[in-house]
Amino acid sequence: MNMMRTSFLHPCLRRMLSDRGGNFGLMTAIMMPILLGVAGMAIQVGDMLLSKQQLQEAADSAALATASALANGTIQTSQAEAFARNYVAGQMANYLQSGVDIKNATGVNVQTTTSGKSTSYQVTVSPGYDLTVNPLMQAVGFTTQHLSTSSTTVGGHSQTQGSISMFLALDKSGSMGDPTTTVTTESYTYKCNPHLNNSGKNTIYDTCTGTRTRYFTKIEALKLAAGKLFAQLDSADPNADYVRTGAVSYDIVEYPASSLAWGTAAASNYINALQAGGGTNSSGAMNTAYLSLTAKNAAANDVEDTAHQQKTGQVPKKYIVFMTDGDNNNDTSGGRSYDTATKKTCDDAKSKGIEIYTIAFMAPAGGQALLHYCASDDSHYFQAEKMEDLLAAFEAIGAKSSAQVTRLTN
Repeated sequence: MNMMRTSFLHPCLRRMLSDRGGNFGLMTAIMMPILLGVAGMAIQVGDMLLSKQQLQEAADSAALATASALANGTIQTSQAEAFARNYVAGQMANYLQSGVDIKNATGVNVQTTTSGKSTSYQVTVSPGYDLTVNPLMQAVGFTTQHLSTSSTTVGGHSQTQGSISMFLALDKSGSMGDPTTTVTTESYTYKCNPHLNNSGKNTIYDTCTGTRTRYFTKIEALKLAAGKLFAQLDSADPNADYVRTGAVSYDIVEYPASSLAWGTAAASNYINALQAGGGTNSSGAMNTAYLSLTAKNAAANDVEDTAHQQKTGQVPKKYIVFMTDGDNNNDTSGGRSYDTATKKTCDDAKSKGIEIYTIAFMAPAGGQALLHYCASDDSHYFQAEKMEDLLAAFEAIGAKSSAQVTRLTN
């Protein structure tokens, strides 16, 4: 009985063991989780590599943009961290999963190095975040993968000084004593509190102080405006090593000039002493400005070029600032011969590379036309219809010329 059962089982066992279809199903059941995990990992690795590339590009761009903004003066070092973080967040906005706060997870380090007049900024941006993995990876026990990177960029500028020589030709004719539309408040004294003296025979008064409003005159506005221009030059060149200024005034005649000198003090004092009066003839004053900037010494060398080269080794940029509130007058052709002479001087100056800024201050059409002609181009012409416009014009000229004195080379 037992022998019969054994002989019967042996063939069945052999058939079961030789049935490979069953083995394949068993192996598939065993390997399926592993295969799914491998497939999920392959997909996830691709996603991670793409995300890492996006993160690296964002870090590179943020570091470069921040260093450039610091070098250009667009931002200050105190603003660099927020600037870089916002830049990374903006670059990654379309790639991040919902709820990821990459801005606060981005590290920013800024190191500033100054050597002489050169400043460099080393900016390191290190963003990172947790990437949620796909369900296949989660099935084998993973939940997130941390991605991080870092990028360092060095940017900066060197500050070089540029020399300038500037001559102002200014109208002080009678109309410059006219009021503008701008009101000021001034103090004044007056007799008050009449009473008898000790003898009781004579009436005497106390002296009281009050305030009253009045309008600025054009000549007062000019002095304030010139002060704004000079203040910017002084700020750019506090030691008066790179800036030379001079000034000449005119009405129907030309007045002795304040010769070109280092800094702005002499020209400023000259302008502050001007008094309005007389007609209008700009030709002589403009010629003086031009000749002052192009004068030759005994060796036939340019005087201004030589002065700057001896002090700074540079060739100066030359400017004329020409202002009038009127129209040339009082000659046999109604001032037109004065216009012709002035225009010739302007042509000569521009041919020598001198930049001419012109300001028509509440001037009539003839004065506006002359100054428009003399300006180096439209950006060098200012039409000021009120005191505030005049101040803004001189301030703009000061800003432009000061930029020549202090230049940033990235």
